[in-house]
Amino acid sequence: MELNKSHTKQSSKPFEVLVVEDEPEHLASLKRLFEREGLIVHTAASGELALEVLRSQDLTLIISDIMLPGLSGIELLKATKTLRPRADVVVMTAYGSIELAVEAMRAGAYDFIQKPLKATLIRQVVRRALEKQRLAAENIMLRRELAQVMSSGDKTRTIIGRSPAMQATMEMIHQAAPSTATVFLHGESGTGKELLARALHECSPRATKPFVVVNCAALPEAILEAELFGYEKGAFTGASATKEGRIEKAQDGTLFLDEVGELSLPVQAKLLRVLQEGEFERLGSNQTRSIDFRLVSATNRELEQLVQKNEFREDLYYRLNVIGITIAPLRERPEDLALLVNHFLRRFSAKNDKNVLGLSKEAMDMIARWRWPGNVRELENVIERAVVLSRNEILTPEDLPQPLRTVQTSNDPNPIRRESRGILIPIGTKLEDVERELIYATLQETNGDKTLAAQLLGIAARTIYRKLDKLETQRSLEQHTATTSDQQT
Repeated sequence: MELNKSHTKQSSKPFEVLVVEDEPEHLASLKRLFEREGLIVHTAASGELALEVLRSQDLTLIISDIMLPGLSGIELLKATKTLRPRADVVVMTAYGSIELAVEAMRAGAYDFIQKPLKATLIRQVVRRALEKQRLAAENIMLRRELAQVMSSGDKTRTIIGRSPAMQATMEMIHQAAPSTATVFLHGESGTGKELLARALHECSPRATKPFVVVNCAALPEAILEAELFGYEKGAFTGASATKEGRIEKAQDGTLFLDEVGELSLPVQAKLLRVLQEGEFERLGSNQTRSIDFRLVSATNRELEQLVQKNEFREDLYYRLNVIGITIAPLRERPEDLALLVNHFLRRFSAKNDKNVLGLSKEAMDMIARWRWPGNVRELENVIERAVVLSRNEILTPEDLPQPLRTVQTSNDPNPIRRESRGILIPIGTKLEDVERELIYATLQETNGDKTLAAQLLGIAARTIYRKLDKLETQRSLEQHTATTSDQQT
């Protein structure tokens, strides 16, 4: 596993690190180790030389011995935080100098490694630091994009999306906004229909007037009619006072009817008259009142099918659907995922007083593979849950709900599904396949450390070497058989 693979996809430039160590052999060894991992390595044999490098190079990761001649490791750490505030410093400490390591952590060190150094441990610590740097770089880029998307000159700044589908939707919103035509929004639950309706209102000449929302699915029929049209005192049992309806409250503004497909036929007839004549009566009143408002309606149901079943008035459907806008589900807008995740991370980190910087590559890959049946609302809930429950700056697969962690990639032929720190084994899987996958999964967790893998599996080190030799022999035999078969074919 190359450490430089943690680098952001937006840049092909490899990560650069500075190694500070006064022992020439240790310095050369660390330089070789990091170069093999694809990193550009700068070296310094003292704290003073390290400062010269930092003044000339914009480095974000320093690995430094804490016991240095002249300028100490602690002093170098404090100077680094002044010169390069965004840089992370990993200190190396000798056995018995834990007090210095604690002092370094208090001074802002990212982590410490105890000598004698182990290559596996060094890779793990540096990999985490580079992942943090990758996320920081990605966050800067995404925040710039968010700033452009949410520019103050655009009244639709609360709409997050750069995908072609969302850009086309927003173009239609901008074109429809100046008119008085009714707008019909169709899309799955959680796609942001109310947010788009509000954006339409804010871009229209009615922006300074009321924006009134009615969720038709949330109110029983009798209550919905009274809420829409209002009522006079004594119009029905319990009507102890006159009340304005939502239609009246939307005077000169916009009325948004969400889940309009849930309206009963009698209420549909009354709404049609309002749209045709611009008039209505409150319940219990014979007085006709004039009204002027912009109607935006939405549903996740197919109104055409309801019309065919005589469950929705055809004439009302055409009145509602003067300008029809279909909102793409999140699964068809993969370009918007990273922007939305970053937006929700910032919002819920601030709301919950957390310092969550981003997601690990594995966690983001899981989010990208999920189909998001609940769309943006589901993503919002997942990120909020992860931020609230996380104890780290970076969200990992363990912070995501179980269904996201167990989803397979479409081209994965392996019936055994891997998840973070575990594998799921379907009933009927061959025992030899279970053993093979368990060994490989454990080696992946230990970064190839066979001795540690053997300890975790509860077997002797020589046993895991023997089993790996057997597995490699089987694999070579299978490849040879497949090649021979292809040649014969």
